[in-house]
Amino acid sequence: MTTTIHLVRHGEAVWNAEGKYQGQADSGLTAAGREQAARAALWLQTLPRVDAVVCSDLPRVRDTAAPYLDATGQEARVDPRLREIDVGSWAGRTFEDVARAEPDVVAAVARGEDLRRGGGETFAETRHRVVAALEDLAAAHEDRAVVVVFAHGGPIRLAAAAALALPSPGHHRIGSPDNCSVTSLTWGPAGLLAYNRPTDLTTAAGCGDR
Repeated sequence: MTTTIHLVRHGEAVWNAEGKYQGQADSGLTAAGREQAARAALWLQTLPRVDAVVCSDLPRVRDTAAPYLDATGQEARVDPRLREIDVGSWAGRTFEDVARAEPDVVAAVARGEDLRRGGGETFAETRHRVVAALEDLAAAHEDRAVVVVFAHGGPIRLAAAAALALPSPGHHRIGSPDNCSVTSLTWGPAGLLAYNRPTDLTTAAGCGDR
C-alpha cells in the first residue's frame, strides 16, 4: 500500500532567528513564524484530500499546525518520534559559540561524521525513529491515503534521504528545508515527490534547526 505524506516544517522559531541550536528544546515561534504558519494553512487547504494529520509533540510544531487544524476541524495525532534531533548541551547556544568551544567536533560534523553533538543523538538514530514513525503511519491507513505531517528540518531531511534510498544517515546531500515549506513523498514503497516546496512566495528561507 502507498501513502502520500506531505511533511511541513515548522515556522520560524526564536532560536532560528537568533542563530542558535535548538534540537528538542523549544524557543517558541516568532511573529514571522506565526505568519508563515497561517499562510501554510491556506496552502494546505488547497489539497484536494487529507485523510489524517500527525505532528511532533514539540511546541513550535504544534503551534505551526494550529492554524490549519482550526481552519479545517481536523485533529492531529501526536508522535514524539517526529521530534527534531537531540543536540544535548548545544541547545540554546549560538553556532559561533559552539564553533569556538568545540572546533574539532564542529569540523568533524561538517566533514560528514555522524557524532553525538552535545551528547545527544546521531543522525542515524534520528533517521531510524523517523522512518519507523512513517512506516507505522503508512501501515495504519488505507492504500492511497494522504497524510499531512508537521515536523522539523532534521527529520524532513532524513525522511527525504530514506525516500531516495541514500545510505543512512544521508542528510548531508540534502539542504535544510525552509520554514513552513512542504516536502512530499510516498511511503510503501518510498519515493520523493517534491522537496522544500514554498507555501508562500514571500516566505524567507529559515536556517536549519541544526
